[in-house]
Amino acid sequence: MTEVKAFFDTATSTLTYVVYDPKSLDAVVIDPVLDYNAETGDHFTDQVDKLADFLESNKLNLHWILETHPHADHLTGAQEVKKRFPTAKVAIGSGVTIVQETFAPVFELGPDFKTDGSQFDRLFQDGESFTAGTMSFRVIFTPGHTPSCACYLTDGMLFTGDAIFMPDSGTGRCDFPNGDAATLFRSIKKLYELPDSTRVFIGHDYQPGGRMLQYETTIGEQKANNKHVKSETTEAEFVKFRTERDAQLSEPRLLKPSIRFNIQAGH
Repeated sequence: MTEVKAFFDTATSTLTYVVYDPKSLDAVVIDPVLDYNAETGDHFTDQVDKLADFLESNKLNLHWILETHPHADHLTGAQEVKKRFPTAKVAIGSGVTIVQETFAPVFELGPDFKTDGSQFDRLFQDGESFTAGTMSFRVIFTPGHTPSCACYLTDGMLFTGDAIFMPDSGTGRCDFPNGDAATLFRSIKKLYELPDSTRVFIGHDYQPGGRMLQYETTIGEQKANNKHVKSETTEAEFVKFRTERDAQLSEPRLLKPSIRFNIQAGH
């Protein structure tokens, strides 16, 4: 049976996952983090070191480094992981090209910057299936937070990135360029069509009220208790709430360095 090892980066409240088959030793990494000091501009590899130690100590064969989207709150550790496991491929949903087209002029990346996603080893399409040795995955596009968000489904486990968080935290924001609350609502409703028993692993946990870290729930629990989108929530209700809520949120602290770095696959 497929197993999951979670790593939590306290600086950015980000969850990184190693998903692996303990028998075949095949593995993927989802949303790795590169440590970054915003004051000095220095980066370091504490989080990648932990990932690598786990992969190596368990003799895992890393096939993929999967991004759920180009994150706006942390730098991706994808290339640092790939340096240590060079046969692994870095992949993301094909909607990343929209994000590249949007931000290339903002960051003045120049005429040589490609907006075709070629900085990544693979661009997934919605509904596409792929394998990692003995493990099989399905890609489910969930735009709304960004146009490039994708979830990964394997063996009854769903890795949602920023589409939905723990039920007491709700959903991702929708006020970034090309984000859209109505689109996110429809994306989440698509996830709610999965079996209630589907295990859900989230991309961030902000530990509301100072509670202990939580990162696993189920589709059934989300439908019953997600504070932003329950089964009975209407699109109009969600759009109204999300729009008003997002207007009060501040810009992520690492937005500019993160987006600039992440749309280039961490190169």
